[in-house]
Amino acid sequence: MGAIVSDVTKSLIKQANYIGGEWILSHQWISVFDPTSGDKVGEIPSLEQPQIDRAIEEAHEAFQSWRKLCAYERAEHLERWLRLIEAQEHSLAELIVLEQGKPLKEAKGEVQYAQDYIRWFIEEGKRTYGRTIPTASASHRLMTIQQPVGVCALITPWNFPLAMLARKIAPALMAGCTIVAKPSEETPFSALALAYFAEKAGLPDGVLNMVTGNPESIGEAFCANPLVRKVSFTGSTRVGQWLMKHSAQTLKRLSLELGGNAPFIVFGDADIEKAVDGLMKSKFRNAGQTCVSANRIYLHHSVKSRFLDQLRQKMKEIRLGSGLDDHCDQGPLINEAAIKKVEAMIQDAVDKGASVMEGGKVDEKGALFFQPTLVDGTNETMRIFQEEVFGPVIAVQEFTDETDVVRWANQVDAGLAAYIYTNNIDRIYRVAEQLECGMLGINEGSVSTVMAPFGGVKFSGLGREGGTEGIEEYMESKMMNFKIDTTP
Repeated sequence: MGAIVSDVTKSLIKQANYIGGEWILSHQWISVFDPTSGDKVGEIPSLEQPQIDRAIEEAHEAFQSWRKLCAYERAEHLERWLRLIEAQEHSLAELIVLEQGKPLKEAKGEVQYAQDYIRWFIEEGKRTYGRTIPTASASHRLMTIQQPVGVCALITPWNFPLAMLARKIAPALMAGCTIVAKPSEETPFSALALAYFAEKAGLPDGVLNMVTGNPESIGEAFCANPLVRKVSFTGSTRVGQWLMKHSAQTLKRLSLELGGNAPFIVFGDADIEKAVDGLMKSKFRNAGQTCVSANRIYLHHSVKSRFLDQLRQKMKEIRLGSGLDDHCDQGPLINEAAIKKVEAMIQDAVDKGASVMEGGKVDEKGALFFQPTLVDGTNETMRIFQEEVFGPVIAVQEFTDETDVVRWANQVDAGLAAYIYTNNIDRIYRVAEQLECGMLGINEGSVSTVMAPFGGVKFSGLGREGGTEGIEEYMESKMMNFKIDTTP
C-alpha cells in the first residue's frame, strides 16, 4: 500500500463480508488495487452461491421483526450509525481516495453527501403518510397505508462507492426493508466500512448484509431468489437491461439509475463566465467519471470563440496527481479499460474530422492519468457524442438554431441530466419542457441534491432516488376498504 494514510483508515479495510451479523470469509478472493499507484490495497471474498443465498435468507428472517418497528425506532438505529460515520469522516474520505483515486477534497465531499442522504431519510422516514379517500357510499371508508417492500438487493458502482450506497441503504431501512448490498469489486472497502459501522451501532443481525464477488453470479442469485422483492441498481445501461430481463420471472420491483450522456447547451445570451465555471464543475469532477457529467457541449456560434478561450485557460490550471496531495484537482481513471475507451473515442472523432485542442493522451503522472482534453468540431456521427465518455474529455459542437440544438440533444438513447445556459426566461421554459431528461441544470452545473429526485428517462433508467420519491421506491401502498354500519 503505497499511499500514506492513517492507521485508523487502514483499520477500516475489512477483508471479509458481513452476513447475519457475522464477518464471513471465502475460498476465493479478489484483489483490490489503488488506481493511483497500482499497489494492492487488500482482498475481498468472492462468495459462492450458498453464501449469497444465506445472506438473502438472513435478510428475510430479519425483515419479520425490522418491519414491525415504528419509524422513530428505526430512526434511532440509523442515528447511531450516522454518528459513527461522522466520527470517521476523514478516514472514510482517505479510504475512498485509496480505492477509487479521486482527490481528497472530492472524497470529503462524497462522505458529506452520504451523511446528508442518511440525515434526510431519517426524517423522511417519519413522514411516509397514508391517506383517507372520500367514497361514493356512506357505508364505506377508504384509506391507504404504506408498507415496506421486503428484502432489497442493492448494487452500486465504483465512482461514488460510499454515497451511492448510502443513498439506497438509508431509505430502504427507514421504509422497513432489509438489505443485501453488493458494492463494486473495484471499490468495496468504503462499503464494507458502512457495514462495520452498522455492526458497531447495534443494527440487528441480518438487517444489513454486505456481499462481494463475481457480479454476474451475484446478480443471478439476486434475480432468481423469490425472497428478494426489489433490486436497486446504479451502473451501466447494459447491466440494467440484464437485471430487468432476469428479474422478470420473479416480478421484482426495480430501480435502475443507468448511464447518462448529458448535453450542455450555451446560448448566445448566456453569462459566459458562469457557463464556463458550470462546465468545469460538471465535467471534471471525479475526472469526468460521473453519470451526470456534461458530455456533449453545444455552443452558440456567437459565443463559441470567447467560451473556448476562457475554458482552455481554466483547463490548463487543472493539476493531476495523487488524491492525497492537497494540490491535486484530478486523479486517475479507475482502470486500463477506462483509458482505452477514452482513447478510442478521441481517435474515432479525429478520424471523422474533429480536432484535439487540449490534452488528448495519457499524462506522465502515470498509466491511468488522462489529460483534461478538449475536442472541437465533433458531431452526432461520432462515438464521443453517441456514447457516455466517462472521462475528462469535452466534445464541442457549434449551433445556430434553437430547434436544431434541442433535436440534437434528444437524439441519443440516454436521458439522465442536461444543462442549459441562457438568460431568456421564455427560452428556459421552451427548452426545459422539450429536453428529454430526468434532471435539468438551468444556469447551474450541478444538479444533484438530497431533497430532490435523482433519475432519468429513456435508457437512463427507472425510478428515482433522493427526495420524497426516494423512500417511496421501497414501499407498497395498501388500500383498505371498510364497510361500516352507519346506524347508531
